[in-house]
Amino acid sequence: MNTNLWGYQPTSGHTSGADLTGYSVEATDGSVGKVDKHSDEAGSAYLVVDTGVWIFGKDVLLPAGTVKGIDTENQKIFVDLTKDQIKDSPEFDRHKHTTDPGYHAQLDSYYTSYRLM
Repeated sequence: MNTNLWGYQPTSGHTSGADLTGYSVEATDGSVGKVDKHSDEAGSAYLVVDTGVWIFGKDVLLPAGTVKGIDTENQKIFVDLTKDQIKDSPEFDRHKHTTDPGYHAQLDSYYTSYRLM
């Protein structure tokens, strides 16, 4: 497994340059929302997920390393986190945190504690 949380796992089925916008995101225990934005930038790949009404319209930033699989036919992304782990993630502000190294470090610490190695 890839030990870098900010890169896609080799087994995820991710293809560099693929447009994941609009894909549904599935946690281990159900649907979380849809991809609103994503980045394939080396060392800083992520998904911005619009959770809709599930957690009152909150956007969350998921590091690419949390993706365990991508189903391009059904436009679904599967992450190795529960809905509660995602809901309880550090507060995200897309205007400040998307490319903020300090915020990425905070997320790294948070999500690494849940990662299956």
